Amino acid sequence: MKFAKKTLIAISACAAAALTTMAAHATEFRSADIHPDDYPTVTAVKFMSERLKALSGGKHSIKVFNNSALGSEKDTIEQTKIGALQMVRVNIAPMNNICPETQVPTMPFLFRSVDHLHKVLDGPIGEEILKSCEKQGFVGLAYYDSGARSMFTAKKPVRSFADMKGLKVRVQQSDLWVSMLEAMGANATPMPMGEVYTGLKTGLIDAAENNYPTYESARAFEVAKYYSKTEHSMAPEMLLFSKRAWDKLSAEEQGWIRQAAKESVPYMRKQWEEREVKSLATVKAGGAEIIEVDKAPFQAAMKPVYDKFITDAKLKDLVKRVQDTK
Repeated sequence: MKFAKKTLIAISACAAAALTTMAAHATEFRSADIHPDDYPTVTAVKFMSERLKALSGGKHSIKVFNNSALGSEKDTIEQTKIGALQMVRVNIAPMNNICPETQVPTMPFLFRSVDHLHKVLDGPIGEEILKSCEKQGFVGLAYYDSGARSMFTAKKPVRSFADMKGLKVRVQQSDLWVSMLEAMGANATPMPMGEVYTGLKTGLIDAAENNYPTYESARAFEVAKYYSKTEHSMAPEMLLFSKRAWDKLSAEEQGWIRQAAKESVPYMRKQWEEREVKSLATVKAGGAEIIEVDKAPFQAAMKPVYDKFITDAKLKDLVKRVQDTK
């Protein structure tokens, strides 16, 4: 009886030790996002976590810290680079100053349609741009949709190109974005997305620019009723993994993460399409005025932006290959 009891204790201790060892090897990767719980980029990474959990047999998962809980996109990019964060979802624009190739999909009026965008990003050009970020400390996993970005204003509507002159417009923390708005005659004001609502309400800025879902989720339509469809950019979102953390994983683990990220893309796109429809209905019901504008003068003003940022032969070739993609 005494022997059986000792054996039982020993087996229990071994089982506990085995569980502890398994737990020690299980990893909950930390990922950041600035958007709220129900935003498509957030739900897509949560979907990716479920797929990673299934692929790894429960070994790995992802915890999303959204609503800017870990700081602005600029902050979380820096945290990911040093490995304090394993993953981040950001718009491509804040990566422009870090990884030059990311400037190409950010360029104004580059993509003819959403189908054209997907054709480019799902192919070798998209892969080449993701890969180019590795030397800067980031493993590019996937692109998510971000819709077409347009202007929204607090006091006066933008009905023509001339109406842009002198407007203080919030832009992302990106030199390219600053130049784009300056080419429109506006005064570009870089600031984190989390400060936009207050900036518009207090008059610190006159306008901002974004897609329907962000215009709605940030409640910007409450303080900026005029939404002018300039549709000047389709700059996508990026899903980035810390290279410092990546290099500590086995090839099998890296494969699981890549597959889970890839599987999250069609899920995100479907969520995005549905959210755009819902967001447009919400902002209209909230009193927003949707304004059609002539895009030709906006497009014509972008030549200096291309001349300034698409300078070397490699970037020029990338732009041409994007434009030539049918």
